[in-house]
Amino acid sequence: MPKVKAEKKARVHEEVYKQGILFNTDFGQHILKNPLIVDAIIQKAALRSMDTVLEVGPGTGNMTVKMLDKAKKVVACEIDPRLVAELQKRVQGTPYANKLQMVVGDVLKTDLPFFDVCVANLPYQISSPFVFKLLLHRPLFRCAVLMFQQEFALRLVAKPGDKLYCRLSINTQLLARVDHLMKVGKNNFRPPPKVESAVVRIEPRNPPPPINFQEWDGLVRIGFVRKNKTLGAAFKNKSVMDMLEKNYRIHCSVKNELIDESFDMKQKVMDILEKNEFDKMRARMMDIDDFLRLLQSFNAEGIHFS
Repeated sequence: MPKVKAEKKARVHEEVYKQGILFNTDFGQHILKNPLIVDAIIQKAALRSMDTVLEVGPGTGNMTVKMLDKAKKVVACEIDPRLVAELQKRVQGTPYANKLQMVVGDVLKTDLPFFDVCVANLPYQISSPFVFKLLLHRPLFRCAVLMFQQEFALRLVAKPGDKLYCRLSINTQLLARVDHLMKVGKNNFRPPPKVESAVVRIEPRNPPPPINFQEWDGLVRIGFVRKNKTLGAAFKNKSVMDMLEKNYRIHCSVKNELIDESFDMKQKVMDILEKNEFDKMRARMMDIDDFLRLLQSFNAEGIHFS
């Protein structure tokens, strides 16, 4: 690679930290430098002295050290070995050293340990998969206080009819109570990200809703592929019909139920939608109760989504 191009790439992807660390923005490394915001996040997490805290993306440990002071243990997940070494060096020889456990690697590919509270300044590119990894984790944790790109945070809390209301909104709110806590300007980070950020508090519903999440998500996905379309139009998609018919035939086979030769899956689906007055409804206006009722209507007729 020519020297000029290499230098340009280095400027785009990395910024030198005052301690000599190169922050790699490909990993989403934007270190929160404002101590007031660090303190506010920790306060919102309401840590207890016997808590185990899961932190994702601890960076150089600005938030980690303060949480070690309040909690029994911090399990810090970090993908960059350089930052792992930096954080270990920071607590070496202090009372915090025995309270810190480092997990090196990609958190999406790691089995999460037991924890009471999760606090994270997340790499924004893993926001959605991490939220669902967290919400499907067992045993349930008490709460999570997480930093996201502002638009992603607003999607998490959006309500039916809102412009940003989407599959992410309804799936998250099915499994948890979500509160938008604060906006965080880009200048509070080193290096500054290109977008504004926000902090969200997520509290899992306990007990969790008694439904098969994979099946729920299968239904919601169909509704939100074109959220402004009516459900009647959304369900006429050929691939959707093929999937539902395949699942229906498996269901009947397991139940030893015969299927009439004149069986028409499309007609059956449309009949269910019309009978329950869902055919003219649009996903963007439907709440959790609407989708639960729709799922029950399909399941009662042997139609499943996973």
